[in-house]
Order: sequence, then C-alpha cells, then structure tokens
Amino acid sequence: MADIQAVIFDIGNVLIEWQPERFYDRVIGADRRKAMFADIDLHGINDLVDRGHHFRDTIYAAAEENPEWRDEVRMWHDNWSDMATPTIEHSVRLLRALRVAGVPVFALSNFGIQTFEIAEPVYPFLKEFDRRYISGHMKEVKPGQRIYEMVEEDCGIAPAGLLFADDRADNIATAAERGWQTHLFTHPQGWADRLVAEGLLTPEAAQ
Repeated sequence: MADIQAVIFDIGNVLIEWQPERFYDRVIGADRRKAMFADIDLHGINDLVDRGHHFRDTIYAAAEENPEWRDEVRMWHDNWSDMATPTIEHSVRLLRALRVAGVPVFALSNFGIQTFEIAEPVYPFLKEFDRRYISGHMKEVKPGQRIYEMVEEDCGIAPAGLLFADDRADNIATAAERGWQTHLFTHPQGWADRLVAEGLLTPEAAQ
C-alpha cells in the first residue's frame, strides 16, 4: 500500500450530522414528513444546490411548484442550520490531530455555495483544511468521476496517496475505482482506528 500523502474528509455525516428527515420528523411529525418526501424529491432538489444552483431560488421555486407543501419545503432553506447539526466532535479532533501531525488534510464535499457560506461561521473548523473541494464551486458532484479527477489535478498527489473518508458507499466506490485509499465512515471511532492503523496518528492523538 502506498504511503498516504493527504487525508480527505467528506463533511456531511463525517464532520457535521446532516439529517433533514430528523428535523422534519421533529417539526411536522414523521407521518407528514414521509408523505412529503414521497411527493417531492427534496434530496434531488438539493443536488441542484450542490451543483452550484442558487440555494434560496432553487428551494423557493420547488416550494411554489408544490403549493400543498409550500411552507414545509421552504424550511429546507429557512431552517437549514437546524438540519446541518450537530458537530461530530471526535471527527473534528481527528482533523486537528492530523494537522498537528503535519498531515495535509483536504475536504471533498457535496455542498452548495450559499449553504457553505451559512455553515462556515457556525463551524470554524471548516476553515482549517489545507484545501477545500466544494461541489457548488466546482459544478461537479460525487459520485461522478469528474470531481475526483479535479481533486487529483489540483493537489498533484497520485490517487494511491490519498485516503478518503465518506459516509456514502457510492462516493467511496468511485474513489476506490480511481485508486484512492478509502474508508466508509460509519462512526468516528472506526475512522480513528483506520488513521492509527495507517500510522498517521498515535492512539493517544486519535482519541
């Protein structure tokens, strides 16, 4: 296995919990949430935002197209910060421990331009990456091949020198196809154990 030259973090559900369904279950109840998500592909609409479409305009247009759910759809914009929470604290400690250890740390995330602007002041660690690859600015999204290729072109590191953690198997699969080292994130302790196993962190630093 090649030496790891940089570690790449996804953001949603790796560093920050992203559970819109949980928010809606709390606010409108699980039954209404299930009915709304059956009627409207909100995650598909959010994919447009992740591709660089304007956040408010995209969500509000979807609300107008679905008047029976207008108020609830608008919540995706108006209450976005309540959906992208809380911080996964152990993962943030791992990010910072890698930087202390001198390991370059990048972000690669499907994230909108305006939503990232909302998140940055709330989550200061988003400014701590050596490089950030945010889909809204790149106009490409995971798991498409092109966004991974753009990362390789920009950082100049061979695929085998990249270790990438993401919570989605399809995103991991594309990275692996390109020759990246990968970790399917399910819990920060598993990620910590992987970083220790790779010799990037000591067990103490990975706590």
